Formats: sequence, C-alpha cells, structure tokens
Amino acid sequence: MRIAVIGGGINGLCTAWQLAKAGHQVQLFERDALMQATSRASSKLLHGGLRYLEQGEFRLVHEALKERRWWLDHTPQLTRRLPLLYPLYRQSRRTRWQLKIGLMLYDLFAGRKGIGRHRWLNPTQTLRCSPQLQSNGLKGAYLFFDGQMDDYQLGLWVAAQCRQAGVDLVEHQPVLKLTTSGELQLNTGWLSFDRIINVAGPWSEALLLQSGLPVQQPLDLVRGSHLLLPGLGRYGHMLEVPGSRRIVFALPYKRHCLLGTTEVRQQLHEPIACSETERDELLAVYNQYFQPQAQVADILDSFAGVRPLLKSSADSSRASREYSLHWQQKLLTVSGGKWTTARALARQVLTQVQHSAS
Repeated sequence: MRIAVIGGGINGLCTAWQLAKAGHQVQLFERDALMQATSRASSKLLHGGLRYLEQGEFRLVHEALKERRWWLDHTPQLTRRLPLLYPLYRQSRRTRWQLKIGLMLYDLFAGRKGIGRHRWLNPTQTLRCSPQLQSNGLKGAYLFFDGQMDDYQLGLWVAAQCRQAGVDLVEHQPVLKLTTSGELQLNTGWLSFDRIINVAGPWSEALLLQSGLPVQQPLDLVRGSHLLLPGLGRYGHMLEVPGSRRIVFALPYKRHCLLGTTEVRQQLHEPIACSETERDELLAVYNQYFQPQAQVADILDSFAGVRPLLKSSADSSRASREYSLHWQQKLLTVSGGKWTTARALARQVLTQVQHSAS
C-alpha cells in the first residue's frame, strides 16, 4: 500500500520505519525538520515510568520497560544505563514502604529485561553517592536504574533506518488538510494515498480541526520545561516537589545537570519556552534538595516541549501517558504516546493497517 505518515517526531519516524519494513511504500511529511519539536525536548530518559504505577498504568509500564531494554541493547552508542536515587526525607509525601512496593513491581515487570535491581541506601551511603544532597532530615534513598539517551541523535538514527527501509522523508512540507478518503493537501496541491497516518503529536488534533474532521480523542497539551545547570555527579535524582506528589528529575547529562520537568497547560499559538514562573519553580525544587544553592545566573540553558497527553484528568500531572488509535475510513489518527514506547506504538499502527486491508 501507498501510505502517508504525517509527523517527523519519534512516533512518526518509528511508524514509517515499521510500515516500510513490512513492505509498504511510505512517504513521511514533516512541516519543519525532523526531530525539532517535542521529541527533542524530553527529559532524555528511556524509562518505564515508575510514577505511572501510582495511576495504575501497569500495561504501559510493562511495555515501556521491555522497550527500554531494546533501545539500550540496539543503540549503545546513543544510550546508557543510569543509576537513579529517590531520596526520602522526614517530610516526604511517599513512605518507604510505598516506594518499596512500587520498585518491586518495577523490577517484576522488567523481568529478564531488567537492567539492575533496586536497593535501599542508608543516609551515609546516600551522601557518598550524592554529596551535595541536603543531609538534614534525610532517611536514606532507594537506588534503582533506568535508561538515558540523546533524544535528538537517537531520533536521527531512526530516520537513518527509515531511509534504509525505503521511506521517502519529506521535510519542510506542512500538510494543510486531510480527507478520510486518503487525500492530503500540500502547498503544491493534493496527493492521494491508500492510507494516511496522522501522528503529528501536539498538532494531530489541530490538523483534524482545520480539515473539518471530528476529533475522537481530545488531547491535553502540556508544556514541560527543563533547565541545564552545572553538573552534580554521575547519579540521577528523582525528587518530590515540596508540598506535592509531582516529581522532578535532576539528571547528569553531557557533564551538566538536567533539571525538569514542569507541567503547564499550553495552547499551540503560545510560545513554547520556559517561563520565569517555571524557572523559579524548578530552582526552588533544586534548592530544597541540594547545596550549594543554585541562582538564576547558574542556568546554562533552558528548553521546553509540548506533550500531547490523552485528556483524562483535571490534573495534568495525572493525565495518561498511554496512546490511542482512531480510524476515520482511510485515515488513522494516533494520539498520545511516550518516547520510550514509540516502537511499540508503531507496531500497533502496523497491525491496524494490515487489518484494515484484509
């Protein structure tokens, strides 16, 4: 079949790759350059999502942990295993036993695809791993493991796999309108395909609306901002936002500390950038946990991306990280999804396309 894929982020690239490997003739259309938006503005983690267990997203975590291992095994030049500390203090919202249950499930779901089992560290051991952590009130920390990546370069690696599989990657070519009968409109005119896969991330819903088509799965567009600060060492940190159950990561990344993320609802017409409010919020979290304190002048860089989450909760931090697929005749729209599970999502798209042809 001749298939158009709309969107050159990680989900679009993985979808095009899987379809081409299965023998389909695939053209991918990206309005900008490949991997320029949400997919290169992540927390740089390949992870199951430990915190998603609290929301009961067991299927997603299990799938993501399998996919985490695949990326680590197949792209060692762009990924690595990362040790993470979850420090617990007297004022922490989560108790040691709650975290223990979560980490036991995390290890259990990973099974033979695991990359290291968790263990408890006492305060002395914790500070040996991370000397800049605040010691006052520290009960200890859980040590566990996840994966880390260079999201942009890993996305370009997938793009190279696409080209090898025969995908025609068309950059700087916005799709203006879609039909359910397989046509799409470019600046140069209309093209016809056997199937169209709308996997444009945060822009997938807007593309349906400007095409006059119904939206079957509304999106919750949430901006996530990050700061780059001087390095802390080789351990990552999973930190509770004071007075909240939300989590912020402080991660070693290219000799610096990557601090994020925030969760702020966003409109597509608004600037996608870290606001002063987000900057101050992230610095406050950092200064709650580390010495010496970080100031605005210490910030080396910042970036932000918009996550297309499934609209499922009034609280954006509890919105589902799952994905869903919806057909409208020859048009399949993909909503949601995580970086780590992009290949799994693509396999689901391939299955749906194969079934639609039978």
